[in-house]
Amino acid sequence: MNPKMNKKRTFLLIAIVIVMVLLVAVGFRMLNNKGTDILSYDGLVAKVNRGEIEGIYFSSDYTVNVLYTQASDVDNDTYAKRVESFRKGKYADATAVITYRNNLVLALENYEKEAIEANKAYNMPEIWLNDPSEGSFASYILPILSFVVLIGLAIFLFVSMRGKGGAGGAMNFGKTKSKAATHVKVRFTDVAGAEEEKVELQEVVEFLKSPQKFRAVGAKIPKGVLLVGPPGTGKTLFAKAVAGEANVPFFSISGSDFVEMFVGVGASRVRDLFEQAKKAQPCIVFIDEIDAVGRKRGAGLGGGNDEREQTLNQLLVQMDGFEENESIVIMAATNRADVLDPALLRPGRFDRQIYVNLPDVRGREAIFRVHARNKPLSPEIDFKNLARLTTGFSGADIANLLNESAIIAARENRKVINMVDILEGINKVIAGPQKRSRVVTERDKRITAYHEAGHALVGRLLKNCDAVQEVSIIPRGRAAGYTISRPKSDDNHTTLSHLKDTIAMTMGGRAAEAIIIQDITTGASQDIKQATSIARSMVTEWGMSPELRNVYFGGEQEVFIGRDYQTQASYGEEVAALIDSEIRKIVDTAYDRAVTVISENVEKLHTMVALLYTHETIYGDEVDLIMEGKSVDEINAYIDEKKAKREKEAKEKAEALRKAQNPSPLGDPKDFIVSEEPQITITVVDDNELKKEEVKEEAPTVPTEVIEPKDDEE
Repeated sequence: MNPKMNKKRTFLLIAIVIVMVLLVAVGFRMLNNKGTDILSYDGLVAKVNRGEIEGIYFSSDYTVNVLYTQASDVDNDTYAKRVESFRKGKYADATAVITYRNNLVLALENYEKEAIEANKAYNMPEIWLNDPSEGSFASYILPILSFVVLIGLAIFLFVSMRGKGGAGGAMNFGKTKSKAATHVKVRFTDVAGAEEEKVELQEVVEFLKSPQKFRAVGAKIPKGVLLVGPPGTGKTLFAKAVAGEANVPFFSISGSDFVEMFVGVGASRVRDLFEQAKKAQPCIVFIDEIDAVGRKRGAGLGGGNDEREQTLNQLLVQMDGFEENESIVIMAATNRADVLDPALLRPGRFDRQIYVNLPDVRGREAIFRVHARNKPLSPEIDFKNLARLTTGFSGADIANLLNESAIIAARENRKVINMVDILEGINKVIAGPQKRSRVVTERDKRITAYHEAGHALVGRLLKNCDAVQEVSIIPRGRAAGYTISRPKSDDNHTTLSHLKDTIAMTMGGRAAEAIIIQDITTGASQDIKQATSIARSMVTEWGMSPELRNVYFGGEQEVFIGRDYQTQASYGEEVAALIDSEIRKIVDTAYDRAVTVISENVEKLHTMVALLYTHETIYGDEVDLIMEGKSVDEINAYIDEKKAKREKEAKEKAEALRKAQNPSPLGDPKDFIVSEEPQITITVVDDNELKKEEVKEEAPTVPTEVIEPKDDEE
């Protein structure tokens, strides 16, 4: 049974018992006063004035006892005993509930005078000046309710200070917020595109399963494994897969969960985390985004964050200090290993660093197959082709685009995801969703068409540019149009010629505006920013400037204020001016090349714009036809033919899939081919002689007409 449910039931049972005890106490109090009439102040005065009250007695419990006049149904002996008891203060016919003391004093003074004159006052002790309000139901229940409220408030404060699950409250802010999982279902088969990383982590799994094999040869497993890589490459998934393969408890926590506003909380949580891990060893402790707590010490203005540094110090001690944690493997993930403290990365702590790269073309294909397991895909989808189209995508990007493709198919009430959905998912991940409903003026449409055609034309004619895949004038995201190009291969190195051609392609949109529109617009702002960024890296980081070759002038990607507040640049003002001059020269040269290419191919530019006006989106093969000099009508015919061919292939594949899923009970009609020659059967005669009999049979009718499926059957 769930421990939380047990706690809730115990608390509820205690509350019910307390309420029952209070109700019983109130009941007993009410039973003791059973038979006693309750009089209000006005009722008491009215009875006195009517002569229905024989005497008044004040008891010591702040009540006013009265003796009624003898009624006709009461005999003299009984009434005499009642009067005697009343004189001794032991009997009361009624209890008056008086809420105003001053009125009570005035009324009793008047009654006292009248009673003395009439010789009817039997016992008149001192008048109590307190508020004689007891005797009513409210006088009994209000103190009890107040007591219950105080007890409930105390219980609430105690529970809230303990926090949920025993952690996170005011009394337990030093407890860890880690989530422990005992049966992780993720396996290495769920992680694709990183085979070398699996081999590295397989050693950790083997140690957790059979540590004696390593100890027999004097080997020690790495105490810490740091997973480093770009976002979305599956670092967290790798940690879960290790725990799942080893079948050990998995403690996961974020680096930001250690640091709070209270000093010392982070260090306390680190100690509590490792205390829990020791009880469950062998186990894995996973710290996600460790750079939140493991940054370099002294990297802040005035010495840094003291609380973060205390937490880091405690983490360093727990990983490799006086206490041994042999069967606890600490795994962490970050995409900023450059900002981590060196003490955290030394051998004995995170002594194994595994860099999880972006997947290559084979890795992307494997990732596509993993994420497409539970999705109905059309037979036309080719994972190899998709892997080539998604260069630079991480595993998270691929999962996202497949999910977007499924959403697009569901939006159009289709049960199968086709290639068009996936292509739209790729573009949606890159540039955002299409905005066909946006009102675009004819002037903006013309500028966008020539701008994007300029990009595509320069990118297609310069040999070192990436291949143009798609050109569109449909607004998408923040862009009025877009041109998508894909690398031809997953090269890790970029050449100088490729960078120059890329900058020229980036400036192709501005060049087309200047040539055709005879003006320039603000639409090239992002292009200028991208071109300048590439040129600056060429000059300051990659040593590709003729004037400043082979010299590094770059800086750290992140500035620590406390460390770098007073640092100076490693070059003077003259070099800084030369850097700016070289950057401007690279960009201006690329722009002039783009102007030259477009000026020499204006007719092809007009052809591309005409096609964009007609179809809004054209693809790489159509751009190739434009470069070959084909006319607009010829390319339109090609597009119609390609569309019809695609629809026909889709029908054929759908029909083949339908037949494969629902085979005919008679089998393939080819199996019923009948020979035109007569069949000969041999029968045995009584005299054991063989008699040959020719039997001619008609061949069974085989349907030769292929029935095309209807539109609603596809």
